[in-house]
Amino acid sequence: MPDIVIAFFALGLLAGLVKSDLRVPESIYETLSILLMLTLGLKGGMALHGQGDSLIIGELVLIAALGLIIPLALYPLLRRLIKLNRENAVSIAAHYGSVSAGTFAVVIALAEHLDWPLKPETTLYLVLLELPAIIVMLWLYRFLNARKPLTQAATGTIKVSSGNILHEALTSRGVILLTGGVAIGWAYGESGLASLAPVLIGGFKTLLALFLLEMGLCTARVCRPLPLRQWRLMLFAAVIPFVLAWGGILLGLALGLPKGSILVLAGLAASASYIAAPAAIRAAIPDANIGLAMLASLGITFPINVLIGLPLYAQLIDMMQA
Repeated sequence: MPDIVIAFFALGLLAGLVKSDLRVPESIYETLSILLMLTLGLKGGMALHGQGDSLIIGELVLIAALGLIIPLALYPLLRRLIKLNRENAVSIAAHYGSVSAGTFAVVIALAEHLDWPLKPETTLYLVLLELPAIIVMLWLYRFLNARKPLTQAATGTIKVSSGNILHEALTSRGVILLTGGVAIGWAYGESGLASLAPVLIGGFKTLLALFLLEMGLCTARVCRPLPLRQWRLMLFAAVIPFVLAWGGILLGLALGLPKGSILVLAGLAASASYIAAPAAIRAAIPDANIGLAMLASLGITFPINVLIGLPLYAQLIDMMQA
C-alpha cells in the first residue's frame, strides 16, 4: 500500500473531478503551507545539529549545479520540439529546473515510511535546487532580449535588474521559511525544540495530508477542461519527470548518497515548481502564459510524480543498490 498521505491527494483529486463542493479555505491552505515549510526546515536543521563538520561543500555545489543544467537543457527542447515561443519556453524551463515543495514533502515522508537513511543536509537540497533555475532562466531571457526591457507594463517600461531578481528569489516565502527553519533547528537541536516537537514534528504527516487534499483539488481545477491543443506540452509534462529523475538518481549514486537522499534528489529533479517559479516569472515576464506552466507542473507532473513516479523511483533505487 502507498503511504497514507497519497490517499488524501487522491481524495482531493476525485472530489475536484466530480465537481464536489469540497473546499479548503484559502486562509487554511496558507497556514498549512507555512507550517509545512517551517516544519521541513526544522526537521532538517535538527538533523544537522552538531553535524557542521560533516558537511561536504563540493557535494552541495554539484547538487545546486543540477538546478542550472536542467533548465538550460530543457529550453531548446521546449523551443524546437514542443514549439513554444521564447517567453513560454523560458517560463516552462524555469518551472522544471526549479522544484516542488509539495513533492519534496511527499518524498521525505516516503523515505521515512521505507525507513531509508537520509543525510542530515538532505533538507538543504530543496533550497539549493529551487533558486538557480529561476535566476539563470531570467538572466537567459534578458540576454536573448538584450535590446528590449525585461518586463513591460501597459503604462510604460519597467526594468528588472539582476539584483531585483536575486532579491525576489532569496526572499520568497518558501526560501525564508525553509532556511529559517533549518537555522533554528540547527541552532537549538532536538532538546531546544522539545516543546514544539509534538505539534510540528509529530504533526508533520497530518499537515502533509491536509496540504495534499488541497493539492488534489487544485490539480482537478487546473486540468478542467484539458486544452487538447497543447497536447505536445501535456505529453512533455507526463514524460519528462521519468527522464529528469535519472539525473537525480545518477548524481546521488555518483556522490555515494544513502538511499533516502538519492530518492529525495530523484524526486526533486523530476518535479516542477508551482509556487516560487510562477511568482517570479509572472513578475519578470508578463508575456509568459502562467496558466500553461501551472497545467504542466501542477496539473500533470505533480500528480504523476506523487501517484506513480516516486514509488517507481524508489523501486529503481532499491534494485540498483540491492
